[in-house]
Amino acid sequence: MSEFDEYIRQGEFGPRQKAEVWQTAIGLQDVDGLKPSTYLIDTAKRHIEGDITIDEVKDLIDTYYKSREGRSSSDEERTEEADKVSARITELLQEESFSFTPSEYQRIHRRLFRGIFKFAGKYRTYNISKKEWVLDGDSVLYNPFENISETLDYDFSEERKCDYAAISTDDSIAHLAAFIAGLWQIHPFGEGNTRTTAVFLIKYLRSFGFAISNDLFATHSWFFRNALVRANYFNREKGIVPDYSFLVKFLRNLVLGEQNELKNRYLHINYQSEDKPASKSKICTLNCTLEELAVLRFLKENPKATQEMIAKHIHRSERTVKTMTVRLTEKQYLARKNGKRDGWWEVLVELPVIESE
Repeated sequence: MSEFDEYIRQGEFGPRQKAEVWQTAIGLQDVDGLKPSTYLIDTAKRHIEGDITIDEVKDLIDTYYKSREGRSSSDEERTEEADKVSARITELLQEESFSFTPSEYQRIHRRLFRGIFKFAGKYRTYNISKKEWVLDGDSVLYNPFENISETLDYDFSEERKCDYAAISTDDSIAHLAAFIAGLWQIHPFGEGNTRTTAVFLIKYLRSFGFAISNDLFATHSWFFRNALVRANYFNREKGIVPDYSFLVKFLRNLVLGEQNELKNRYLHINYQSEDKPASKSKICTLNCTLEELAVLRFLKENPKATQEMIAKHIHRSERTVKTMTVRLTEKQYLARKNGKRDGWWEVLVELPVIESE
């Protein structure tokens, strides 16, 4: 149970949305074994209830830890990191601004870890390896530090070439998994790469029109990291090749609302069991693109939305939106009721719902 479940159950848009963002922000600290303080939880609740702003949250946390300077242990320093980064993730996820560039990725790291790491927002200047439990103590081969900037530019330029409006949801998820796995493998920063990648991914998906704000990152942040590890691990001697299937399952749950089983033990390279489930019964079967799915979800919640409102939500032109709504109408996924001026949209199919686990 989360400390914020009561706000999520109440269903009021403002408090619920803020509680879900806090849940995600705090859950992501788990990938580095960090736990927030009771003080942060109490302060976050004040923010959720509307008593204080996110800027005031950050100020209160800064003041709290300044008052403890000189008498904090190494464990408390880790708690301080968890508290400050959680608040900063919450702030970033409440902002609409986003640009699909390496500079944005770098900016996110800088904002998350400023004052915590001396290298916040700076690319590492040394090579790294990390022993991984799921690899039986082996490490992913990370990008050499000399090539970080060049490799980032290349990966972003290749991703820009993908026309998600022209491919199916299955192909879109597979392509997105490959991009995110590649971005993480570059590991441009000394620490904080997984948290930075997760925040970037959420904001990138929002640029498609997906309001990603469930607790999947909160409850399965370690699975997300380990899935990135398995997607980037190659061992010729052991006959192990990069396996994207785990990351694809995570993304399908995140974006499509499926209920694939996400258990960390399944990711271990030596895991063997005939009982390993492929997925649960809830599978998205709609024949549409990611952008079309985002439009359907938006219109389900906002049936009187105009073409202009839809275009703003998915960051596309009104001309593109008109083409999409015509195509969805032809598929009998969508219908216009009561005419153009005073009418509304009716979604004719059952949409996959993103649920908390």
